[in-house]
Amino acid sequence: MLFITGCLNYVQNTTIYPDGSGNMQINYWMKFSDTSSVATILNLEIFNPDSIREEFSSEFVNIINVTTYSDTIDSTVHANIELSFNYVDSLNTANAFAQSRFLLEDGASGQKIFSQFIPPVTTGFGIDGSAYSVTYNYEIRGDIITHNATNKSGNNLTWSYSLSEIGRGKTISVTFKPFKLKETPYWIYILAGLVLIIVIFFLIRKKKD
Repeated sequence: MLFITGCLNYVQNTTIYPDGSGNMQINYWMKFSDTSSVATILNLEIFNPDSIREEFSSEFVNIINVTTYSDTIDSTVHANIELSFNYVDSLNTANAFAQSRFLLEDGASGQKIFSQFIPPVTTGFGIDGSAYSVTYNYEIRGDIITHNATNKSGNNLTWSYSLSEIGRGKTISVTFKPFKLKETPYWIYILAGLVLIIVIFFLIRKKKD
């Protein structure tokens, strides 16, 4: 704690496919008080690539890449993790997600209900939790029915909280109707139709010439 002027900030970007599989990118970072402390922080388990791989790995989770680095411009140390999973519930088998309670279950006819628990975070040492944040971005491959996200843009949902807002923990949830696995997005047909019209137009014009 002597080297750290703040606590962890966390951003999780996740895509859930219609069959429940998906991928995730995680970035978390913290500030350091002076450049001489960077090497010490990077040796902490939470910034050690081997330790990170061990925490996020499981039989059902594939670690694609792990990187850690320091940014002297804003005095921060970062860890980036990229992974994929066979089914979103299988994330619970990784030590890093032991308290996250990932759940994807059947809802009404043809619908799915996804949820994830955000566990409480203790800052301590007089640190003001309102100065830091956690952000969960989800791309849902389906028609979104209901959600409790703090922001929505198309099929992208965002839950963003300061650590003080999490309190004893929060549950993020969304109800959606998954796209059919072999369903072709409607815009593909529109684009194909436009291309066909253009081709026919030029063929007719060429024939006239």
